[in-house]
Amino acid sequence: MIRLRAYKQCDAKKIVSWCKDEKTFLLWGGERFGSFPISSDIMNRKYFNDNGDCIEKDNFYPMTAFDDTGIVGHFIMRYLLGDNTVLRFGWVIVDDTKRGQKYGQEMLKLGLKYAFEIMQVNKVTIGVFENNTSAYQCYLSAGFRKSKDREGSYEIIQGKTWKIVELEISKGDFFCKKSD
Repeated sequence: MIRLRAYKQCDAKKIVSWCKDEKTFLLWGGERFGSFPISSDIMNRKYFNDNGDCIEKDNFYPMTAFDDTGIVGHFIMRYLLGDNTVLRFGWVIVDDTKRGQKYGQEMLKLGLKYAFEIMQVNKVTIGVFENNTSAYQCYLSAGFRKSKDREGSYEIIQGKTWKIVELEISKGDFFCKKSD
């Protein structure tokens, strides 16, 4: 059974070990973390200031998924544009030895439950690179659907244009889907 908890700085060593190649690294965070390879220090500097506080007080929630074997996944949550009714998931990654076993789907469903029940948001959004078909399928399996309100955007990654597909799920859709 997967559970969630707040990310701890000591989690970084395990999480960055899942980026064994540059493609995985780029699909995970684009170039927002800098260049490959990533280290635990780089990841923690992206999340925390020198005092150990989250970079965005009350707007940045890194989460760690774990089971009886240890850490199995990670993602972040943040509010969009100061709107506390919409939450954005990002930087989703799962232990490379557990991919394809529904760990990502279960982790995201727990994250959605937390977002809707604890944080009381009305909608959760997530973006995925169009060329990341396994993540796209995972997000759809967790209940996300293509956004009707937001067009996809583009990022230039290593000189190439990568399309970002925008997905979302409402509180109502999540709880209706859960009861099916």
